[in-house]
Amino acid sequence: MIKRLFILCISLCACSAFATNEAELDSLFRQFNVEEVEVTARALNKDIIIPQTLKGAELQRLNALSVADALRYFSGVQLKDYGGVGGIKTINIRSMGSQHTAVYYNGVQLGNAQNGQVDLGRFSLDNMEQIQLFNGQKSDIFQSAREFGAAGNVYLTTRRPYFKEGERVHVHGQLRFGSFALANPNVGVDIKLTETLSLTMDAEYVYSNGKYPFRYRRVLPNGETAYDTTAVRQNGDINAVRVEAGLHDYYSSTGFFRIHAYNYWSERGVPGAIVNNVWRNGERLWDRNTFVQAEWKDEWFNRWSTRVLAKWANDYTHYQNYDERLLPANNEYLQQELYFSFANKIQVFKWWDLSLAYDYQYNVLDRDNLLVETETEHFNRHSHWLSAATAFNIKEYVRAQASVLMTAVDNHAPRVTPAVFFSFRPYPAIDLSINAFYKQSYRYPTFNDLYYTDLGNASLRPELARQHSIEVAYRKATEQFDLSLNASYYYNRVTDKIIAYPKGQQFRWTMLNLGTVKINGVDAKADASIYLPLRFVLRTRLNYTYQTAIDVTDPNDTYYGHQIPYIPWHSGSVVLGLDWQSRRGDHYGLNYSFIYVGQRYCQQENTIYNYVQPWYTHDLSVYAEWAINRWWLKANFELNNMLGQDYEVIQNYPMPKQNVRCTLAFRY
Repeated sequence: MIKRLFILCISLCACSAFATNEAELDSLFRQFNVEEVEVTARALNKDIIIPQTLKGAELQRLNALSVADALRYFSGVQLKDYGGVGGIKTINIRSMGSQHTAVYYNGVQLGNAQNGQVDLGRFSLDNMEQIQLFNGQKSDIFQSAREFGAAGNVYLTTRRPYFKEGERVHVHGQLRFGSFALANPNVGVDIKLTETLSLTMDAEYVYSNGKYPFRYRRVLPNGETAYDTTAVRQNGDINAVRVEAGLHDYYSSTGFFRIHAYNYWSERGVPGAIVNNVWRNGERLWDRNTFVQAEWKDEWFNRWSTRVLAKWANDYTHYQNYDERLLPANNEYLQQELYFSFANKIQVFKWWDLSLAYDYQYNVLDRDNLLVETETEHFNRHSHWLSAATAFNIKEYVRAQASVLMTAVDNHAPRVTPAVFFSFRPYPAIDLSINAFYKQSYRYPTFNDLYYTDLGNASLRPELARQHSIEVAYRKATEQFDLSLNASYYYNRVTDKIIAYPKGQQFRWTMLNLGTVKINGVDAKADASIYLPLRFVLRTRLNYTYQTAIDVTDPNDTYYGHQIPYIPWHSGSVVLGLDWQSRRGDHYGLNYSFIYVGQRYCQQENTIYNYVQPWYTHDLSVYAEWAINRWWLKANFELNNMLGQDYEVIQNYPMPKQNVRCTLAFRY
């Protein structure tokens, strides 16, 4: 009887916390020294649009070095990877384009002067606690106004400090090394300053010479081999340092404050495309990305919640090219950002919430051409977002949200974009839901779209995207297994769609409006954990995406009705893991992953000359974790692309063949 009451209390607590971010709730529980208790029963999923999530041990088990590597395992995601540890890595969701995908770091949106997109390759998993991907927007209307504006959101949550009774200091570190002279040490410390206030610090260094062997083979349309050779990738080295510090204050059960400082510095080679028998390029790139952000949140009278965000960012980029085969360049870019957000939510009734938020951002871009002493340009922009949203929850059957966002940017008329989300649960006792949404997303071309290097396009028009999506989600948990199934169909229409791809030089981008693009797709996901005898657990994760993204601008165009560049019709991934826990608490595991990306085209015309072959990789890893008194030790070995597949994510940018990584980690 007591056991049943205890499980019931835990379940009720989980249900009552559905509106709280899971990572924050977990941190709060541990802050007050509540021990974790694993129960079989789980609360019904309260999200209108269910996010894709990787966190904790599952995130660490993947064969992934950076956030970009981990996002490959989500469905509906296209990742552009230019090869190696130092290669730029960007993401877009459901073919909407990278600029329609907002990336949030501890709740505040990231920006980056480099390429006008967020290079996810520079964000390490070593300090990451959770990654979430939302199509449309979060289910909680208590968010910044800007969050209502993106077509898809990626949320990165860094590690929070956890202390048990009597603990004041935690130290952790790891050393990763592997192929291509990879050296990647990491060290961090958590300090409990008071009962509610704690400090975290983390530092990381990454080095790789980027010299990996590859095979370069091209076949003519008539089937004859044009050339077939092997070589070693050159000028792909990287030196990078990341330093972070955070101050966390959970001063009450409803309120917390945190401030986070981040600095990233890197020097890297830009290997460039393999064309015309050119195997090495002379381009170099220096980056310095710095930001300081703060967040404060609290609740008043059990009905009114307030959230304030503030951020200052400074991004510096230096691009140099003295390769005589390419256009000489020696350019510096300095982008600064000031951002402020003020959001409020009020609970009118238990079933009805309202929210109102205002965001302001000021951006400055200075561009210097060091080859011409007098050539300096200066651009600035003021941006405003104002949002209003409402949410209804009719018992366990129906949840609905509606929001409207006004976006105002200098010298442009304000634009208003609405969104409607709906979730219906026909049988409340069963975790089965039918979810749907319609949303408009509107974005202006960035500074980099318009002005970045002499190949920018100052005449770009803003994009307007319309999203339609319907999803069926089911979850079943018992003592023997935990199963989650999701299937969704989506239709997106983008007007004046902007695409960007490197042409000749990786750092220089060709920017253009495609006019109108229609996107149809299906995402299917399945996650299962099967609890076997003798403390074995079998974990599976399957993702599949089918989509068409065709240009329908002008029937007279030769590429009318063709798939847009680099969007495959079919893609998917499989992750299998077998874990075993000893009686004393040690863990051992074996993990296998398979990633597949189908055929696609590298240009607007879908001809045999622009055809890009499908690619796939098999990855394998084994790990062991030991708990010795207060010490936690881990050893991990990864064999990536274990069959040595020759492939290219981007045409003429060969990816590494078979390679290995080893990791040794500790925590005290």
